[in-house]
Amino acid sequence: MRLSTLLLATALTAAGTAAAGAQTIYPLTRAEILVGSKFDFKVEFPGAPAQGAVKVTINGQDPAAVLGQSATFVEKEDGLEHSAYWIRGASVAKPGSYTVEATAGDKTAKVTWEVFGTEARKAKNVILFIGDGMSVTDRTAARILSKGLVEGRYGGELAIDDMPYMALVSTSGTDSVVTDSANSMSAYTTGHKSCVNALGVYCAKNKSTLDHPKVETIGELLKRTYGMSVGVVTNSEIEDATPAGVVSHTRKRSDYNDIVKMFYAVKPDVIMGGGSPNFLPKSIPGSKRTDEENFVEKFKADGYTFVSTATEMRAAAAEGKTKVLGLFNTGNVDGAYDQKFKLGTTSKFPDQPDLAEQTRIAIDALSKNDKGFFLMVESARIDKYKHSLDWERGVFDTILLDNAVKQAKAFAEKNNDTMIIVVPDHAHMVGIIGSYDDSLPGQTPREKLGVYDKSKFPQYKPDANGYPESVDLPVRLGYTFGSYPDHCFDAKPHLDGEFVPAVAGAEKGTFIANEKYCKPGSVRVTGNLPAEANSGVHAADDVLLTAMGPGADVFHGRVDNTRVFRAMVSALGLGQVLAAK
Repeated sequence: MRLSTLLLATALTAAGTAAAGAQTIYPLTRAEILVGSKFDFKVEFPGAPAQGAVKVTINGQDPAAVLGQSATFVEKEDGLEHSAYWIRGASVAKPGSYTVEATAGDKTAKVTWEVFGTEARKAKNVILFIGDGMSVTDRTAARILSKGLVEGRYGGELAIDDMPYMALVSTSGTDSVVTDSANSMSAYTTGHKSCVNALGVYCAKNKSTLDHPKVETIGELLKRTYGMSVGVVTNSEIEDATPAGVVSHTRKRSDYNDIVKMFYAVKPDVIMGGGSPNFLPKSIPGSKRTDEENFVEKFKADGYTFVSTATEMRAAAAEGKTKVLGLFNTGNVDGAYDQKFKLGTTSKFPDQPDLAEQTRIAIDALSKNDKGFFLMVESARIDKYKHSLDWERGVFDTILLDNAVKQAKAFAEKNNDTMIIVVPDHAHMVGIIGSYDDSLPGQTPREKLGVYDKSKFPQYKPDANGYPESVDLPVRLGYTFGSYPDHCFDAKPHLDGEFVPAVAGAEKGTFIANEKYCKPGSVRVTGNLPAEANSGVHAADDVLLTAMGPGADVFHGRVDNTRVFRAMVSALGLGQVLAAK
């Protein structure tokens, strides 16, 4: 989700999640907690009562007896009119149901947690693929563009679809119907729901974005327990919400400089993406840091090979390097369409890697660890292009994700010890309503749109990697968006660069249609979003998960996004290891 659209949600989170006048307990009620995993336990008491005026119990006991550590109490925390009861780095040693009660005066709050264990380890490795913002429509469109559709039958299957297990995943967070990428990814990597903008924390009233109640991420868990290798691969900035979710704890996803520190603290073995300016000291031109810390040099001092081009990445792989920091762009890595047709920032960064090749090289490096590995791979720009209403670029990056999944499936077939999950973090409101046919009379998009029996099959001609050689065809897919700002629309692909639908208006904080695209044959579309939005937004629709490998049979029907974490740690048998500690 773009930061400009995040502003629309900040009012929802300002007051926290508690009813006025009541205590708030974190983790929240119905939390599912992995036995032995670490989390911060916090109770916020409004009105700033003194310590002697409050009582907290877990299953009727002193919390210290259940969580293994003593509590601290802070009156008027952060100078605010509430008191806080904390046990940081807590854990629960036994599976079961736990009821937490917090009383101050005549008010009592109560929550219930499920602490779950796991069976023995089934999978040696887990590979989690995130198609950021990938709706079911994107799978369909990618299949049409890369495999073809003739007389109602496809010319082949996508690797992301050709898996034995499938489920619908619900993505809403604790504070809103529609999630952003931060709290949705946090659900996958911690098993806890959170709020918009948040990573690896519950959203409390703390002033510092780094001081909210933390929950342990899967990256931290696997390093602490098994000593497994961990990889994070994306074509966004590496500090962006989805990759950051593997390691981070912050109330504000834009805390990029702090997120880099968190990457360094956890030290995933393979880190690949864009976003180099936040790794460099402020004295270096182009840096976005506010200090003189040089995290490229810090990683190198800890044995990492630093690479900034695809050529350097291949050389590191040829040398058998197992610890790699790859930063291939100052911003996001260019998507598949712009790399194929030499657009975007390819003139400035002509040797950026392909996500599929990154995946293969990451697997080669991580699989050298006999203890196993966890790899998160994100095709980030599916979402970013859909925000800008540029569906062709978004679908090219869905095909890119499919090519990356092929690499993982080829590895998994060797030993049948790897769980593979393909899942979006959230949806967009999109659909295919027919096809645009330039031979139809008229000038406007609605006159060119064929529906039902007039929706002809587009004849995209894919190359060896599944990418069409051209998207500017006489008959094109009728892919449509359900949320949008003011913009001008002509139903044609944006061949010269990513679509920028709206620009700043005369009134501060508002956006209007970008006149660059308001040409003869286009129509001026009034947005259905607030005037403060300059791009499309996410949708609350369930998303489609597909999976294969040991432990993947738990995916069926509808599940909450927290169950992705539960499935991964269950396949790895983490509950047994943690319960034994």
